[in-house]
Amino acid sequence: MDCSGKIAVVTGGGTGYGYGMAQALKARGARVWITGRRREVLEKAAAELQVDYLPADVGSPADWDRLFAAVGPRLDILVNNAGGGIKIAPLTEQDDAEILQSLHTNLLGAILGCKRAAQRMKTARSGLIVNVSSICAHYGWPNFSVYTAAKAGLDKFSRTLYTELRPYNIRVTVVTPSWGSTEFSRAAGLPEAAPAAAAKMMSPAEMGRLIVRLCEFPEHLVFPEVMVQPLEQEIVPF
Repeated sequence: MDCSGKIAVVTGGGTGYGYGMAQALKARGARVWITGRRREVLEKAAAELQVDYLPADVGSPADWDRLFAAVGPRLDILVNNAGGGIKIAPLTEQDDAEILQSLHTNLLGAILGCKRAAQRMKTARSGLIVNVSSICAHYGWPNFSVYTAAKAGLDKFSRTLYTELRPYNIRVTVVTPSWGSTEFSRAAGLPEAAPAAAAKMMSPAEMGRLIVRLCEFPEHLVFPEVMVQPLEQEIVPF
């Protein structure tokens, strides 16, 4: 796939990895739409990147319908990047609303988007869906139980979706990052990494380059999963 002229949607595109993805896709000639819940953040990012935007909550079917109506009948690339820790704490300290929000943001939202994207891509018999999971999907850190469940669900959902869409020449890839230079820790109320460690995390620009490479790899080949983590991070969970 040559990104030039392709229509791409990046959820959570106003900051962090999503910003880096949108920037890289735009640089390669794609027409990019970014979404997110914070209008002012989206407006600023869209102006900087010169891309289209639409405020939307991925957990809302109606918002997905509004987005796809704005984008039009064609879609070549969907990157389900929106996500967040919501609340990283023991399960007994999370209220029901926080649990439901985590599942909607990290799992159900991507499923709703994939359904609508697949409908368009099946007609075109072409397309790429990238679902951004997390290293948490493969391991068990304390206090990450709900987030981990959602991301593990996204990982397994993506593998099954690949088998459904493969006959239509549609690729589905799971990108599984670990420690990254994003707003995740701050938004989840976790301690920020030391500056020396933060400098060695994966940056939004680096994530953007990875997404572009996946998009432009020969269309008869697929990466079911790409896991990427910084050498700086030692992983020793259960």
